[in-house]
Amino acid sequence: MGTREIKSPEVRPETHARVDESSDSFRRKKLGIYFLESDDRRTALSGGYTAGTTPVNIHGKPIADLSKTGGWVAAFFIFGNEMAERMAYFGLSVNMVAFMFYVMHRPFSTSANAVNNFLGISQASSVLGGFLADAYLGRYWTIAIFTTIYLAGLIGITLCATMGIFVPNQDQCDQISLLLGNCEHAKPWQMLYLQTVLYIAGFGAAGIRPCVSSFGADQFDERSRDYKSHLDRFFNFFYLSVTIGAIFAFTAVVYLQMKHGWGSAFGSLAIAMGMSNMVFFLGTPLYRHRLPGGSPLTRVAQVLVAAFRKRNVSFDSSELVGLYEFPGKRSAIKGSGKIAHTNDFRCLDNAALQLKEDGVDPSPWRLCTVTQVEEVKILIRLLPVPACTIMLSLILTEFLTLSVQQAYTLNTHMGHLKLPVTCMPVFPGLSIFLILSLYYSTFVPLSRRITGHPHGASQLQRVGIGLAVSILSVAWAGVFERYRRNYAIRQGYEASFLTPMPNLSAYWLLIQYCLIGIAEVFCIVGLLEFLYEEAPDAMRSIGSAYAAVAGGLGCFAATILNSIINSVTGNEEKRQPSWLSQNINTGRFDYLYWLLTVMSIINFCVFLHSARRYQYRIKKGIDMGAQVMEQPIRE
Repeated sequence: MGTREIKSPEVRPETHARVDESSDSFRRKKLGIYFLESDDRRTALSGGYTAGTTPVNIHGKPIADLSKTGGWVAAFFIFGNEMAERMAYFGLSVNMVAFMFYVMHRPFSTSANAVNNFLGISQASSVLGGFLADAYLGRYWTIAIFTTIYLAGLIGITLCATMGIFVPNQDQCDQISLLLGNCEHAKPWQMLYLQTVLYIAGFGAAGIRPCVSSFGADQFDERSRDYKSHLDRFFNFFYLSVTIGAIFAFTAVVYLQMKHGWGSAFGSLAIAMGMSNMVFFLGTPLYRHRLPGGSPLTRVAQVLVAAFRKRNVSFDSSELVGLYEFPGKRSAIKGSGKIAHTNDFRCLDNAALQLKEDGVDPSPWRLCTVTQVEEVKILIRLLPVPACTIMLSLILTEFLTLSVQQAYTLNTHMGHLKLPVTCMPVFPGLSIFLILSLYYSTFVPLSRRITGHPHGASQLQRVGIGLAVSILSVAWAGVFERYRRNYAIRQGYEASFLTPMPNLSAYWLLIQYCLIGIAEVFCIVGLLEFLYEEAPDAMRSIGSAYAAVAGGLGCFAATILNSIINSVTGNEEKRQPSWLSQNINTGRFDYLYWLLTVMSIINFCVFLHSARRYQYRIKKGIDMGAQVMEQPIRE
């Protein structure tokens, strides 16, 4: 089997500094030779897709006529599935706490923690869905299986809300008895049933979330001149479908619950998911698929093991043959093109060092291809960016609960219309809808004049804009909460924390809601596009799962932060309320918002450092059988 040594091309300007031939840098560069590269990795010297990235049909066969598949028509079938999934997700998040409190008679804090854990687990476990899609099932079948599981969970929740056997006795349970905790509590098996079907729904969401955006982006032809433009618009429209689902959850579902009861509310979520499943399956003949590339976790483990086993191999060893890569144009990894060698994380390159003792057919646990090593490097390089968005998720989680408590003390009338407090989270969705509608007509032309970027801003610039706006949002929240609390004390409402103050409108909250909506648009949409574009071809679902995992960690971080604040700032013996006291007028929510502001500023500085250091992938083809071209060494 033929092997070649490769390294990434030098891009630094030539200088006339003397080269120290005894240096470690010089010995490493002696390994390097250049392979002929085209301008497009996916059309390298072949006039078509590099083997492994070619779109296939549902049977795994190459598509003869790509014009009859994919594109925006196929993408809209996928949008419907995501819209219903987000409607169910937000519908459960906004209603389940109240359902557990008013129907299952669980303490409010216990109910809130249970739902927060559901939200966190359903997002953090998304890496499982990404793994299954990239390794074995492919994105289509992963969505098909887990969306059916999601539907089963929603049906189970609907049955719990409609059949009396699954809930405790509601007789003689008025508002006062409920507040005093005198209502009949749910039996252990009833709570077990509810939690089981709730986590079944969460498990379904975890499988869908990392695959839908990647599967939708797969529908566009990477060889097209408009591919970048289509991809940019796709992720904006994708998040628009997420927003529409959230708006329905915060309005229509809340209305159904208030007018027709819990069964109708949860049943509407199940019906919407069932209809979206039908629409998704109807689009099957139109979809383009990517072949799964085998277990990504196994490939990562092989690189780490092989690098460790060869950690002491010297670069000038007489036993060294070179860096190992699969010969020819094809990649050894199904579903992936070849990836050019890079010079960072050089310790991992040891996994690709081929020695004479490796023989003709070496074990993958001893010798890995350069492409396999580069996959691991890419996964490591990507980590800091989604990690910096955990802070945004933490703020969103806090807003979801704290701002609702604020709204209970404010006047929610809009003229003669009184808006339910549980509908308040719809305003970030409305602001997102508005921003996305104006994105291409307003933001892109203006920002293009400033940055010169054809899409207005790069992916990382959009993430940075989102994080910066989130700082403004949480800072304003602190300013307004301080004013609201002082006003309540001056007007004699200190003990009446559930009584609306008629002269202070809840619509002052719209400022922080709109700002956090703008932050979501730029940060999350930019992050999804960034992860799809930068992730290895055979690990794109894993890359998309990074965003969902960051969201889940933000939920867990909010729970941990709240627990720490309660334990540090509150003292029951001294009757000292914590910052997060149930009586918002004696608590100090403003202090929490200022703490989040400081944390967000620090997080933003970390992001700026990471973004400045990050280098976008150069997606160029490598013909491993091309003629070797000797180049002078430059320092």
